[in-house]
Amino acid sequence: MDAPRPALAASLAPWLSVRDRVRAVRWYEEALGAGRAYYFDGGEAGIVARLALGDAEFWVAEESPEHQNFSPESIGGGSVRLILTVDDPDALFARVLAAGATEIQPVSEGHGWPVGRLADPFGHHWEIGRPLT
Repeated sequence: MDAPRPALAASLAPWLSVRDRVRAVRWYEEALGAGRAYYFDGGEAGIVARLALGDAEFWVAEESPEHQNFSPESIGGGSVRLILTVDDPDALFARVLAAGATEIQPVSEGHGWPVGRLADPFGHHWEIGRPLT
C-alpha cells in the first residue's frame, strides 16, 4: 500500500553534469524535444540550462570536479537513473535512439509499465515509460 503523500508543494529537478554542455543542451532539445525554461551563457564561466518536457524539468551544466560534480563519463557510470513518464514511451524511445542514445533494455512491460532503458551520449541513464493504470 502506498503511503499518504505529504501536503507539501514541492518539485524535484535533477542536475545533469556533462563534459560538453553546449552539445548536451542541443542534444536534449533535439532528441527529447526539451524546451529551454532558463539558459545562461556565462562565456568562460559556462552555460547552465534548465530544460523542460511538459511539467518535468532538469538542469544541464558542465561538470565541475572542484565542486564534486562529475559527469558519468568521468566516473565510469552514474549513480542515478532518470525515469521519464510520457504518454507514448515507444515513440519517444525510438526518437531518442535515432538521435544517438544507446539501448540498454527495449520498451517492454514490467511492474505494470511499458518501459525501456537507454543511455544518452553523455552517460546518463533514462527509463522512458508510463503506468498502465
